[in-house]
Amino acid sequence: MSKFVSLDDVEVQGKRVLIRVDLNVPMKDGKITNNERIVRSAPTIKELSEKGAKVIVLTHLGRPNGDGFEAEFTLKPIAENLAEVLKKPIGFATDCIGDTPKQAIATMKDGDIIMLENVRFYKAETKNDPEFTKQLAELGDLYVSDAFSAAHRAHSSTEGLAHLLPYAAGRLMEAELDALEKALGNPASPVVAIVGGSKVSTKLDVLNNLVKKVQYVVIGGGMANTFLYALGHDVGTSLCEKDMVDQCNTIMESAAKNHSQLVLPVDAVVADKFDNNANTQICDVKAIPEGYMMLDVGPKSAENFINTVLKESKTLIWNGPLGAFEMPNFAKGTKAIAEYVAEATVSGKLISIAGGGDTVAALSEFGLSDKLTYISTAGGAFLEWMEGKELPGVVALLKK
Repeated sequence: MSKFVSLDDVEVQGKRVLIRVDLNVPMKDGKITNNERIVRSAPTIKELSEKGAKVIVLTHLGRPNGDGFEAEFTLKPIAENLAEVLKKPIGFATDCIGDTPKQAIATMKDGDIIMLENVRFYKAETKNDPEFTKQLAELGDLYVSDAFSAAHRAHSSTEGLAHLLPYAAGRLMEAELDALEKALGNPASPVVAIVGGSKVSTKLDVLNNLVKKVQYVVIGGGMANTFLYALGHDVGTSLCEKDMVDQCNTIMESAAKNHSQLVLPVDAVVADKFDNNANTQICDVKAIPEGYMMLDVGPKSAENFINTVLKESKTLIWNGPLGAFEMPNFAKGTKAIAEYVAEATVSGKLISIAGGGDTVAALSEFGLSDKLTYISTAGGAFLEWMEGKELPGVVALLKK
C-alpha cells in the first residue's frame, strides 16, 4: 500500500479541487517554446474534470518580483495552451486570491476547469505565509499536489495547503514518487548511478549520498576531469575544479568504505578548443596532450561502462550527460550509453530513472525519451532527492 494519499483515496465529485501543477514552461516573446510540462500535467486535470470536480489550477511562471501583476509572467498563454491540449475550454481568473477568483469559481459547474493567475505575483506565496495560504484554501474543498518539480520548496501552494485542506497526490506526482521508490527506496540491486555535468561542486551532496547507497557510481562530463586530477593525472586544458581535490578524495574514500565502486573514464575524446569543428583525437586519460581538453568519454570508457557496470546492474539512476553532447562530435559517449540503457530497459533487464535538464535534453536529442522506465522533468527537486533530502511538498502528502 502506498505511503501517500492518492486520487484513489478521495471523492472529488462536485468538490472544488485546488490542483497545484508546475506549468513553468520556457517562453520567448510571449510564446511557449516547449509545452512538455503542460502535456504531462494534463492527465490529472482531465481525470478530475471527468470525475465531476470543479478543477481550479494553481501554478507559477518565472520569477516575478512578487509585488503584483507583471505582464511578462501572466498565465493567460499557459491557460490557452492547456485548453488546446485538453481540447476543452479553460476559464481564467486574473488573480489567485480575493473576490476575483471567488466570483469565477462560484459560477463553475461540475467538470469545469479554471486557471488562477500566477501565485508568485505575491511574495507571500514563496514565504509560505499562513494568511496567504488561508486565502488560497478558502477557494477549495480538496488540495491535489501534482508538482513534484516544485516539491523541494515549502511554499503556500506546494506545501502549506496540505495543512489546511484534505489532500492527495496527483497522477504525475504519484508516478514520480513510485519511480523514485524503485530507484533508491527499495531498488532491485545492483544499482548504478551515472552522474555527469560540468562541476563536482554542484553535485557534492549527490555524490556523498550515492556512494553510501548504490553499488556503482559512474562519473562523466567535466566532473570526471576533477577526479582524474585528484588521482594525479594531467588533464590539459579540460574544465577542472582544482580546489575540489580534497572533496574528491573524501568521496573516493567514502565509496571504498561503503563498498561502492567509483567508475571513471579510461580514455577520452579531446579537442584543442570547445568547438564541434576543433581538432580532436582519442587518448588515454593519463596521456591528454598539452593544450587539449576532454569533451567526451572515449569508446573504451563507454564499452567499459556498459560491459562491466550496466550489464551487471538492475536499476539505473542517471543525472548528467557524459560529454558535451550538444556538439555531435562529442555526443558519442552519452549516446552509446543511452542506446544500451534504452535497449536493456525495453527488454526488461533494467529499471532506468533519468532526470535533470541536460539528461532529458540528450535523451530527447537521441530519440530515446520513451524507452526509459521514467524520465523526471523535475530539476532541483530531483537533485535534492538524489542528495537524500526530505522534500517538504512530498512529506506533506504522507498518510497520517
